[in-house]
Amino acid sequence: MLKVGSLYAGIGGICQGFIKAKTKLVWANEFDKNACITYRSNFKHTLYEEDIWKLDPHKLEKVDILAGGFPCQPFSVAGYRKGFNDERGNHFYRILEYINALDKPKAVFLENVKNLKSHDKGKTFRIIEEAMQANGYSFQAEVLNSKDFGNIPQNRERIYVVCFRNEKDGSNLYKDNFKFPKPIALTKTIADIIDTKKTDDRFYYKKDKYMYQELFKSMKRKDTVYQWRRLYVRENKSNVCPTLTANMGTGGHNVPLILTDYGIRKLTPRECFSFQGYPDNFVLPENMGNSQLYKQAGNSVTVPVIERIAKNIISALYRPAEKEKN
Repeated sequence: MLKVGSLYAGIGGICQGFIKAKTKLVWANEFDKNACITYRSNFKHTLYEEDIWKLDPHKLEKVDILAGGFPCQPFSVAGYRKGFNDERGNHFYRILEYINALDKPKAVFLENVKNLKSHDKGKTFRIIEEAMQANGYSFQAEVLNSKDFGNIPQNRERIYVVCFRNEKDGSNLYKDNFKFPKPIALTKTIADIIDTKKTDDRFYYKKDKYMYQELFKSMKRKDTVYQWRRLYVRENKSNVCPTLTANMGTGGHNVPLILTDYGIRKLTPRECFSFQGYPDNFVLPENMGNSQLYKQAGNSVTVPVIERIAKNIISALYRPAEKEKN
């Protein structure tokens, strides 16, 4: 069974996808203390709760696949577009240090916002590609939407990067055998995820809420997810949930809203995790504040998309060995 190490693990979305794809997670690293609480509630393997700059990569167990969704803020539309000039942008260079310290794993899997590809007129992405190639890896990347590649009704585009280690002669059978997953039909609907029963009163908007009248006037359908966009209500007409964000638990214009038989309410944290493809038995710690759970769901990845990519990575890694036997 292939061994996987996970950097910037968050609550374990990438880990969950690789485990479901039948790999062995041997360690993970995460710095956020609340994310670590949720992670430990769901996984038993070693979690290094440490700043990635302080953790010594030479002490980590060697792995076949190194995975990580490295900080996306410097590359996001919502950020300041600083890229490598932002101190967080240098996290990619730290990943290179981990790759070398781990004796160059057979494969490297990275996830980021789709804006990474266009940031600084493509210069940032080109630097990442050239750096991986200079370190002896192939480089393949695609922007995939959760609704098209994960059978999850969320409009969430992310860029996924897959790199395979070259042989000493420069050849790369792994790369030649790898393909990103093909689109699949979206059969799950918003109705499959939304809880139709009465939920806790704190999730419902009361009539004294400053935007309530506008919400009441605009929200007419129970089969869609709306958003308050500062001055107006936005209806998602594609019958999927809009992109979940890390700040949706703090109020404001990113909060996903639904109309129910019991009134207008926010999505619950559990529903947000379901919109990321987490199973119903994924543990949400009882003492964790809802604002943190919303943040964790918004920062996470869509698990079924990761699982499909992971299965293709595994297939590519095994196939060359099979060819050699033949």
